[in-house]
Amino acid sequence: MVSYVNIVLYGIGGMLVAGLALLVAFQEKLVYIPVLPGLTKSYPITPARLRLIYEDVWLRSSDGVRLHSWFIKLFPDCRGPTIMFFQENAGNIAHRLEMVRVMLQRLQCNVFMLSYRGYGASDGYPSQHGIINDAQAALDHLCQRTDIDTDRIVVFGRSLGGAVGAALTKNNSDKVATLILENTFTSILDMAGVLFPLLKWFIGGPGTKGPKILNFLVRSPWRTIDVIGQVKQPVLFLSGLQDEMVPPFQMQMLYAKAAARNRQCQFVEFPTGMHMDTWLVEGDQYWKTMKQFLEQHVPKKKENKPSQNGHGNSSFPK
Repeated sequence: MVSYVNIVLYGIGGMLVAGLALLVAFQEKLVYIPVLPGLTKSYPITPARLRLIYEDVWLRSSDGVRLHSWFIKLFPDCRGPTIMFFQENAGNIAHRLEMVRVMLQRLQCNVFMLSYRGYGASDGYPSQHGIINDAQAALDHLCQRTDIDTDRIVVFGRSLGGAVGAALTKNNSDKVATLILENTFTSILDMAGVLFPLLKWFIGGPGTKGPKILNFLVRSPWRTIDVIGQVKQPVLFLSGLQDEMVPPFQMQMLYAKAAARNRQCQFVEFPTGMHMDTWLVEGDQYWKTMKQFLEQHVPKKKENKPSQNGHGNSSFPK
């Protein structure tokens, strides 16, 4: 006769197996959330609503997926830095337009906003491999433009966007000038244990305890902690200490990993910043930090001043 204890154990085991099966089957829906509850996939507003100068840019990723983006300029012939803005995992680029509006004015820059595959007006379904390809397509497009200074391309990413941006920057040391990470996680493996505490014994990064026997099941691990140590360009880390999603110590771990090999790293903490609102609640200090970083690492090119004979500094054959 089966004992009561065995029945309980079988029941718990069954629930764990069922839970893991659901996790494996629907993990993309946990990592990527293109549609916020109660909203639609489409953009609620466009940059025109905020009276921003912009163009719709349509791209093709390397696997043929059609992508949509907005290229927003401070003014038509702006030659300031061009910031590639990579968003978090939920919602679409329209939900970040208010921040971008402020970013344009505070940093005197252009902003390129990419809709990941499956987000906004872009086709396809999100995945780590696919989104990395999407980011590369966006960067390749910018590098071919003649209306910007391609030596001043800056990558900015928050949360998932930081993981995307770190991978892109690492893969393009000759095209990306600097990287800015805000409230970014060390890996999805580590975040699994944060969001679902029972999983931390089975899924996790190098610094976590437990056998981690289920890591192989995670299709989008986003191991930023491994990528950031290979970034050669200057990196600015912006950490909101009240982040309710990504534990701030994960940003500290990313900085430590990067700074061990890269002396051009800067780490700045914002005491009242949460996951999404650090730019808003920290206001002047936030934008001042970013502006000083850009002025140091992507300075404006000095224009050649005409000499007394009416010529510039060009050399002429003798």
